[in-house]
Amino acid sequence: MWMKTDSLSCTCGLRISVSMIIQRIGKRHTRSPKLLSYIIECVKYFAAVPFKGCQHKVKESIHGPPRGWSRHTPAPKHHMLELKIALPQPKFPELEQHLWEVSDPSHPRYGAHLSKEETDALTAPHPETLDIVNEWLASHGLAEESFIRSSANDWVTIRVPVGLAEEMLDTTYYVYKHAKTGESIIRTTSYSLPEILHNHVDLIQPTTMFARFKAFKSTLHWANQVQPPVLSTSGGTITGPAGNQVDASCNSSVTVSCLRQLYNAVAYNTSATNGNKLGLTGYLGQYANNMDLQQFYQLENPSAYGSNYTFVSINGGLNNQTYAAAGVEANLDTQFGFGLTWPTPGTFYSTGGEPPFNPDMLTPTDTNEPYTYWLDYVLSQPMLPQAISTSYGDDEQTVPFTYATRVCAGMAVLGARGVSVLFSSGDFGVGDGDANPATQICYSNDGLNVTKFLPDFPASCPYVTTVGGTVNIPETAVFFSGGGFSNYFVRPAYQEVAVSEYLAKLAPGTYEGLYTPYGRAYPDVSAQGLNFLVVYQGRTVHVGGTSCSSPTFASFVSMLNDARLNVGKSPLGFLNPFLYSTGYTALNDITTGNNPGCGTQGFNATTGWDPVTGFGTPDFEKLKALVLSIP
Repeated sequence: MWMKTDSLSCTCGLRISVSMIIQRIGKRHTRSPKLLSYIIECVKYFAAVPFKGCQHKVKESIHGPPRGWSRHTPAPKHHMLELKIALPQPKFPELEQHLWEVSDPSHPRYGAHLSKEETDALTAPHPETLDIVNEWLASHGLAEESFIRSSANDWVTIRVPVGLAEEMLDTTYYVYKHAKTGESIIRTTSYSLPEILHNHVDLIQPTTMFARFKAFKSTLHWANQVQPPVLSTSGGTITGPAGNQVDASCNSSVTVSCLRQLYNAVAYNTSATNGNKLGLTGYLGQYANNMDLQQFYQLENPSAYGSNYTFVSINGGLNNQTYAAAGVEANLDTQFGFGLTWPTPGTFYSTGGEPPFNPDMLTPTDTNEPYTYWLDYVLSQPMLPQAISTSYGDDEQTVPFTYATRVCAGMAVLGARGVSVLFSSGDFGVGDGDANPATQICYSNDGLNVTKFLPDFPASCPYVTTVGGTVNIPETAVFFSGGGFSNYFVRPAYQEVAVSEYLAKLAPGTYEGLYTPYGRAYPDVSAQGLNFLVVYQGRTVHVGGTSCSSPTFASFVSMLNDARLNVGKSPLGFLNPFLYSTGYTALNDITTGNNPGCGTQGFNATTGWDPVTGFGTPDFEKLKALVLSIP
């Protein structure tokens, strides 16, 4: 009788299992051998119906490629794509609630971070989702043994030729070229799925995502030769924000010593044995050169000379140690991150992405998005560094909303597990770094092509701590410090008071229509971001960008974790609820400077939180006293 209803209809020839049907109608109704035999026959009938013939419905589409990209030839049908399929996480709201509770110093559960097993359970898809997606993949000849699944089974990775991907997604892939860089990638502007799959698949990429996730660095100036930094003699000092003396040379050349002086941590020594670790990430061919690192240690932290870090390769990430392959970004991160925190053990994650598609080469795969691969790996590990810094990102609008949401959710999982995740805020102010209305290039990608501020992602994710940039002593906002308001994520409760106070100070109508005032606002904090003295290919070079700022702030967070672990307390984990409730009182408020872009002067730094420098830069001794006073 139940076969006459629509409640168990098998749209698109879905192969329903016996267990699925029994689950739907209840075990007590299937005790009859006759009824059970009938169910099995029905399952055999539906299993014989192919999945392929069902109606597709658009799952995701964009108006066109982002500015700078143009469509060229159709993609070769034999070219291999590595498709990542995100499955829904029905229990994510429960995980998010855990995150808020264990990250709030005023909550009884503060510091009670979750285990890998607990977060896996809270991000796992529903069993029915796994069944349905498996059946769909099987209908296209893809066997279970060919899948790669994430630790929580919420991501499925498959390798298929373009021709099969086009059939599965009812789309056509093209080669797109970037006018400025000459880079070529294979993408589409729309894809479809059988309608019955829409509630069981969050997204599939690479399809509509054109983000390049570039490293944030704005300047590179060679020094003439390798030489120790010149420190000022007696009298050549400046009074720092903590009232202590800072070498005057730090205004022109930022070193490990400068940062420890400026941020009041000269006397603090970290432990190598209390379990504390610092993680740094490298993407897209950025290699940290160990010869450069040792040379840097000789120049800026001789005690660390001869020490090393743990190298972790993800998705084929390499460790090319030739001088020619040295990456400025990777060198900057490792030299200052590990140089500031030594002897705290360090981990450098090298996440490979296959090269962008080259139409003149037969490349085996095509993928240029690193975050899901990195998240897949770290979330599968039972033990993680307590602080991790990343200095890569791109315009939020070049990242599909679905992808941004899922990657951001992965950052929430890290926070729930007790990891402080820090990201650079970007190097182009409120968008493109250009204050000239005639030459600015901040245009929306929604088909309207209107001028809008361009927030960065993952800087705009509410589950990470975003770090802006400062310069000089006394500190001011550095002109390129990325900051603004997300167009994807609403303002989280933890920053409601601080951001509302800032917005109330703006003159009515300020930048109206250029930004989303109720969006997640960033940065949260800041640190020095210009004139960092690093060793690159055997020579000294000054580097600038918020890619300096994030590993710097992360290093001081790592020192705070060190202090807490030494007295038996938990690591800080997700920082923002702490920073916005009480932590800001131990930061140096930056009140001058602005971040121009998009034909405007951008936002201004001011008293309290602002979208240029956040709450400001660290005062380590004050922060240490504060974090040791909480549970």
